[in-house]
Amino acid sequence: MNPGISRRSLGVPASSIRGLIPFAERALKAGKKVHFLNIGQPDVPTPEGYFEAVRSFREPVLAYGGSHGNPKLVQSLQRVYREELGVALAPENILVTAGGSEALWFTVMVLCDPGDELIVPEPFYANYAAICAGAGVRIVPVTTRTEDGYHLPVSDPARAVESKITPRTRGILLSHPGNPTGTVFTRQEVELLGSIASRFGLFLVADEVYRDFTYDGRPFTSFASLEEAKEHVVVIDSVSKRYSACGARIGFIVSRNEAVMEQAMKFAQSRGCTPTLEQIGAAALYDTPSSFLEGVRREYQMRRDALCHALETIPGVTLRKPEGAFYLSARIPVQDAQAFAIWMMEEFDLNGETVLFAPLEGFYATPGLGRNEIRLCYALEKAKLERAAEIIRAGLRAYGNRKGGLA
Repeated sequence: MNPGISRRSLGVPASSIRGLIPFAERALKAGKKVHFLNIGQPDVPTPEGYFEAVRSFREPVLAYGGSHGNPKLVQSLQRVYREELGVALAPENILVTAGGSEALWFTVMVLCDPGDELIVPEPFYANYAAICAGAGVRIVPVTTRTEDGYHLPVSDPARAVESKITPRTRGILLSHPGNPTGTVFTRQEVELLGSIASRFGLFLVADEVYRDFTYDGRPFTSFASLEEAKEHVVVIDSVSKRYSACGARIGFIVSRNEAVMEQAMKFAQSRGCTPTLEQIGAAALYDTPSSFLEGVRREYQMRRDALCHALETIPGVTLRKPEGAFYLSARIPVQDAQAFAIWMMEEFDLNGETVLFAPLEGFYATPGLGRNEIRLCYALEKAKLERAAEIIRAGLRAYGNRKGGLA
């Protein structure tokens, strides 16, 4: 008899972002050009300082580092939080992790026991579902709408969150700016959530890896700045998006809650350390002139505007212009975006080209929501985005003709 697989692993959903990659690989083998708008991989060159620092490494042994993280890298993050966010951190308030994903894993494991609940505005970053399922934690969604720009329900935001609190609730988890929505919570929303966390004794886990990218002059309020709720707040951070260094896999847990950081260190010790060379390179990234981020922000805003304009002219497509990050969520005139995405890979091309996007159903916890929505990443150059929109337009038209009309 073969050994069985754990119920825990069987309960972890497949990635909504990477799950369609095998279809894209077959499309590539068939000779199609695939425009990958499914994954948040910027094409902005990584600052050269990262590579120079790695090339300059001259130690005779590539040794283990401390589980806490490279001291220079920790100091760099302290400086950024002090200068950019006005938040004073001690070294023990920062833990270096293998990317933001490991930071989330550690945080959920520290804060929750199996059977506990986290309140999460939906749609949310799809990997939250996998991380919570692996930890035996239930996501309790607060549904947000396209028409509201995916902000908290405007009629009564406090009640929308507080009505979800049960004896098993351990905290609130959200991305800010939002992935997949690009929503930037207002100062009022940030302060409201901090107040709820404080009053009900909950943790507030803020995934702020896109905080450098807000547009149209929109201000950003970090949850780390909530002094009255500082014991409740855990911030997830990363170099991946800030410096277009996704492959470095360097992230951070940031919290001024001593108990949280002590317990997170146990998980950090269990995996030894994060990669030594990558930490050295990441520390150098924080010496990059501020003009780099200013230029990237302008570039992403221009790309956002180009993609929104192109999509808004497609019949049946509904969207709200994102306020930050580099993702766009849109409702499209099909009944099943997953089926449409597979069809685009297997059966459609426009002059040999097709587009891969992320169906949004996997970004919701409420059954049935998101079936006719998609997420597109606009961290690619303008011409590619405009071409991708043209291909989607042609694909929707052909799909409708094949099915006897779009939804």
